[in-house]
Amino acid sequence: MARPDQPDVALFQQERHVCDVTITGLGTSGDGIALLDGRSVFVPGALPGETVRVALTPNGSPEIVDILAASPARVAPPCPLFGPCGGCSLQMMRLDTMLDWKTARIQAALRNAGFIVQPEPTAVQTPPMTRRRLDLAVARVPGGMVIGLHRRNGPPVDMTLCHVADPTLTALLEPLRRVLGSLGAVTGEATLQINLLDSGADIVLGTGQDLTASDRAKLADFAAAHDVPRISWQKSGQPGIVETVAQLKPVRQSFGPLTVAPPPGIFLQATRQGESAIVDAVLSALPPLNRKDMIVELYAGCGTLTGPLSTCGRVSAYEGVSEAVAALQRARTGHRLEAERRDLVRQPLLAGGLTAARVVVLDPPHAGAPRQIEEIARSGVRDVVYVSCNPRALEKDATRLREAGYALVAVTVVDQFLWSAEVEAVIALTKDPKRLRKHAA
Repeated sequence: MARPDQPDVALFQQERHVCDVTITGLGTSGDGIALLDGRSVFVPGALPGETVRVALTPNGSPEIVDILAASPARVAPPCPLFGPCGGCSLQMMRLDTMLDWKTARIQAALRNAGFIVQPEPTAVQTPPMTRRRLDLAVARVPGGMVIGLHRRNGPPVDMTLCHVADPTLTALLEPLRRVLGSLGAVTGEATLQINLLDSGADIVLGTGQDLTASDRAKLADFAAAHDVPRISWQKSGQPGIVETVAQLKPVRQSFGPLTVAPPPGIFLQATRQGESAIVDAVLSALPPLNRKDMIVELYAGCGTLTGPLSTCGRVSAYEGVSEAVAALQRARTGHRLEAERRDLVRQPLLAGGLTAARVVVLDPPHAGAPRQIEEIARSGVRDVVYVSCNPRALEKDATRLREAGYALVAVTVVDQFLWSAEVEAVIALTKDPKRLRKHAA
């Protein structure tokens, strides 16, 4: 069957080399893998087991012309923007098949790390239309404004609807087009980040030009008209310098018993359901604790895990973003936690600083935490809970922990980035003999 968004087959045959290939697997970005002229190529939109007819683009990459034999996992993409919009790469795949594939990726990463025998994983998938964080591109075009996600290696595609985002966020896009179109600071391209906090939408606008007094007044009026608690602004090329333009009421976000006032643009887990799944997996992965036991939390952010962890023991939280640490420190009164700013990438917490920890919990950035993992491996900490957003980094870090004597006792896979190749996992590792005996039983 031909894809409706593809040009006529005859035109492809006239202009470009056309051939048939069989898809043998999926790459890490979700593209199908096939063998073409003796080399592996990646075919966007293809699924394992399919036979597809492809045409080579001018840069040598293949595009699907026709699907000759479709996978049973293939479904009709629910969103009409699928294909041009770069936000989703796998809407043609059944959700249960996607979860199985992502689970297999985590299992493969752990197997490559040396954990040949693994516990049965728990797998959780969040529903559509629940994404509470959007990072969007803005472009002024003839006749209006485009707000959306970039197509592959191209300009942004106007997000007129979205099957991923929370409807509260998509409802703001059309009024945002109007107000951004009226701003003098938006002369060409801009950026827009929206976090859906417990208190409401939190917006950060990035522009290459300074906001005028009129721009500021228009954004304040927009906030009042659409019940947006806070709108902030940053100048392109000046990351980390964010100015509050309009704030109508306090912003707040609860993490377990902890309620923080997050700084603009702070990291949140993509969905509330995904956050809950990660928190539940982390808490269940902890060893038996009493209220006096020390939990060292690394890469704590604004408190996603810190609050829930504080119900289990005393938390010593480390984070490199000063604004996030300040928010944690303001919120810590009455809770069993301390927060300290530390750039763990450049200055990992040394093995000696971990001696008081009963357990270490870490949620490192996409690149992983090789230097910090080395210090954990050298320490006497018996239990580690690792939250991963990158199977490749997980493989490297887990390899070092296995070499240090840790055994794998629990795995949870969380798919909160529907229809993309992104996957998260929570793993529990221990070298506590008592826990190992209980696990073996």
